[in-house]
Amino acid sequence: MNDFNFISEEAQIGKNFKIGKFCIVEKGAIIGDNVILEDYAIVREGAEVGDGCFIGTYTKIGKNARLGKRVKMTSFGEIRDNCVVGDNSNFGSRCTLSAGTIVGNNVIVKYGFVATDTPKIGEKEKLTCILKNNTKYGAAVVILPGVTVGENSEIGACSQVRKDVPDNEIWYGMPAKKYKDITS
Repeated sequence: MNDFNFISEEAQIGKNFKIGKFCIVEKGAIIGDNVILEDYAIVREGAEVGDGCFIGTYTKIGKNARLGKRVKMTSFGEIRDNCVVGDNSNFGSRCTLSAGTIVGNNVIVKYGFVATDTPKIGEKEKLTCILKNNTKYGAAVVILPGVTVGENSEIGACSQVRKDVPDNEIWYGMPAKKYKDITS
């Protein structure tokens, strides 16, 4: 650790924690074992970062967010307040999970992804996006408020998902539509 970081005395830090420059870990944050926090990263109050996570440069983990084990967030990401991310999920650069988003285990997200939570700008109503286990998302995908993407489903690059996607389907387009079923 160096003099350019702020780690609250009320944060819990695990073993083998590696931290870059100009990072902030707020009070009540819990950092697991073998976590890497790169330069300019922020872990907000009450957030939990599981064992073996990698938090990239300029990435923010919001208040009371929960990251499972071995989650990887590359650079310029934001996981907003009260999000839950399952184990072994990976996010490319410039990904945003809006407040309250729920992400399952083994989810793969390419760069420029956004899960939104506000159906109408200026209104306070928020709807939760749910990305279930083993789902995959191409680059520049937008998930609209309240949408659930079913287990094992895949969303193609540059798609805008406006309605729920059932389990085991491939969707793409703007708006996204079903392309085909995923068969084993």
